[in-house]
Amino acid sequence: MAKRRLKNKKVRIAAVGAAVVTGGAIAAVLLPSANAAEEKTPEQITTMCQRAKVLNGKQQSIEDFGGHPIAGPGFASDNCDFVETKFETFDGPTEKASIDFPNCEGNATEPAKVSVTWSATAAQGKGKYTVTQQGGGGGIFGALSGSWLKHKGTLDMTINSATAGETEERQVPVGKVLHMEFTPKMQRMTGEWRVRIDAREATTTTNATPEQNFVAPEVVEGPALLPGAAGAPGVMDGTSKAVLTDC
Repeated sequence: MAKRRLKNKKVRIAAVGAAVVTGGAIAAVLLPSANAAEEKTPEQITTMCQRAKVLNGKQQSIEDFGGHPIAGPGFASDNCDFVETKFETFDGPTEKASIDFPNCEGNATEPAKVSVTWSATAAQGKGKYTVTQQGGGGGIFGALSGSWLKHKGTLDMTINSATAGETEERQVPVGKVLHMEFTPKMQRMTGEWRVRIDAREATTTTNATPEQNFVAPEVVEGPALLPGAAGAPGVMDGTSKAVLTDC
């Protein structure tokens, strides 16, 4: 059975569909500070990160997260950074990517030549928390783009899903049924959202407050993309394989 790596020049890419949502909350861990801070849930921490004055080194305005000078919401923290702790690639689930092509006629004596068109789609990665489920590369999730880009297999954060497909000429032996399968190459980035609220000095109307630090663990998964040709969108990496079964 033929098995090969996907070649860029033979692949057609399309941006379609909705993104995958990964679930499961993890307990928030409190980073040490001069004084103990109020404990926050991971969802609260990532919202504070989204509404940080500085997100991954970029100065934000309240318009970046839908805020308003009067109606709010306003800034919820002074700084947020994503700190990567692990990056890995792995094979995603293998899926049937074409219809069946049978050569099962009773009087068949020779292999049947068929033109097989197959297609497979994998969704763009998403983070654990509600605030990172947005698409289109915006907001807190879009801030991860720089972390992905330093790896060889980069995830294009501007699309919701990647589709690989091809048309191939195949032969189906007598008494067999042929179909194509595709195994996408996936990648997983593990890290932490680290949020800081600076210490505040006392004023005539408020008490002094110490610096507060919070961290929410994060895991993001998505398809590995190969560079596209001549500025075209990147193509989904993976392996296609012809599978033969009995009639």
